[in-house]
Amino acid sequence: MVNQITAQDWELERDFQHRILPELDHAPWVLRLTEYKDKPAPVLVIKKRIYTGDSLYGGEQAEGKSMLKDQGLLYGQPLRRCLPALRKILSRVNDVAGIPLELQRFFNKDRIQYRGNLPLDEESGAKLALIFKLQERVADLDRVELIAWRVERFSREEAVYWFTRATQYGEAASRWALAGMRIMLGGQPGDEEIQHMLQKLRK
Repeated sequence: MVNQITAQDWELERDFQHRILPELDHAPWVLRLTEYKDKPAPVLVIKKRIYTGDSLYGGEQAEGKSMLKDQGLLYGQPLRRCLPALRKILSRVNDVAGIPLELQRFFNKDRIQYRGNLPLDEESGAKLALIFKLQERVADLDRVELIAWRVERFSREEAVYWFTRATQYGEAASRWALAGMRIMLGGQPGDEEIQHMLQKLRK
C-alpha cells in the first residue's frame, strides 16, 4: 500500500513539474493553496492575472507585464461543502494542447496537503472566483453548497459574464449584483426547496 501511494505521489510530482508548472506563467487565473495564522488550513486564494497596462488599470495592455490580483478566499466548512463542486470544475482544466491537467488530484477528499499555485483557464477561474465571492456573508452551508453546484453548471460565457457583472461596475453595483445572485443561485434562507435541489445536483 505504501509503495502504491509513493508511486502515485511520484507520478503527480512529475506531472506537476512537466505539465502544470509551465502553465503558471501565462494562466489567466491562478489558484493558490496556502495557510493563514488566523484561519483553518488550507486557505484557497483565487487570483486573476491583470496586465499592468490594461485599460481598466490605466493604459493599454502591455504583453509580458502582469500581476496576480486576489479575487477571494475559501476555507473552513464552506470549503468542505464546496469541495465536490470544486473538484468537478478543476477536472476540466486543460493544458495548451487540450490535454486535461487533472488538477482535482491535488484535492484529496480527506485532507488537502498540497501548498502552492495551480493554473486555471478562463472558465474555471471565473467559476471559482464567483463561488468564493458569493459564499461570503452566507451562514447557511446548504445555500453555500447549492451556489457552488449551480455555478459549476455555468457555461464559460455565463461564468465570465456574471463575474464581470459582480466586479466591474462600481462598488455599489457589485454589491447589489452579488446580493441578487446569492438569492438567484442559493434561494432564500429557510426555503425547503434548497434541500430538494441539492439532492438533485449532487447526483
